[in-house]
Amino acid sequence: MGSLFTSWSCSFLVYVLLVSQYAPTHSWNFQSMPKQVLHAHGERPSSSMDPSLNVFFTKNDLRLGKRIPIYFSSKDLSTSPRLLPREESNSIPFSLSQLPELLDFFSFPKQSPQAKAMEYTLSQCKSDPLAGETKFCADSLESMLDSAQGFFGAETEFRVLTTKYLSEHTALLQNYTVLEVPRKVETPKMVACHSMPYPYAVFYCHGQEGGRELFELSLGGDNGERVEAVGVCHADTSRWDPDHAAFRVLRTRPGESPVCHFFPADNVIWVASPTVIKLVF
Repeated sequence: MGSLFTSWSCSFLVYVLLVSQYAPTHSWNFQSMPKQVLHAHGERPSSSMDPSLNVFFTKNDLRLGKRIPIYFSSKDLSTSPRLLPREESNSIPFSLSQLPELLDFFSFPKQSPQAKAMEYTLSQCKSDPLAGETKFCADSLESMLDSAQGFFGAETEFRVLTTKYLSEHTALLQNYTVLEVPRKVETPKMVACHSMPYPYAVFYCHGQEGGRELFELSLGGDNGERVEAVGVCHADTSRWDPDHAAFRVLRTRPGESPVCHFFPADNVIWVASPTVIKLVF
């Protein structure tokens, strides 16, 4: 593990150190499921007017000066569940079949919002991967690193990308202008890890070789906010659910054109290193 630590991005190391010191395990936001994760895996949203659906964009939007309505979550990492060390996470069952025991352990009523959120996360982690996809759920930093290393290969170094707020973030939905020429991150492999609702930090991670393009965009909001955003474009959507939220937002159909979406700030994207950064013209 020693050599692996040297390949980390400094920004993610800071992120890990902060998250490990965050609020007690039971302090977590369970009122709503993570909509970006729901939509990314093809589940149907309750309303096509939901402002949080404004995370999708097209490759035609990847140009200097383009103005795009975007929803960026205001989730405060200081109130997020903490990331447990492996020894502690291994002492707690993580199985849908053991949900009743887990609810007793965390003192959550069976019909509570917390119970429903835990059931959702455990069921997603148990679900089968899509064709050609590798997936895993990580409930500790060590398990995330080990699983990512298994995906990339023992001899491959990898680094992390995240969406970063460069100023105080107050408006969930506003128009953003692309301030610089977008940058394409060329990497043979990538793994996206989405934060899930749970009493402690759990990430749903999935990756594949090819079929996706990764981009970095410098964005400026109408109210002066600055965001360094990471977005991904899926080339082949022919097997997606026709009722996928992205098709309604972008007014397209399965297989008709690539679908792109931004990652929220509490997601992490692992990429094989070295990567090549190219400007998009």
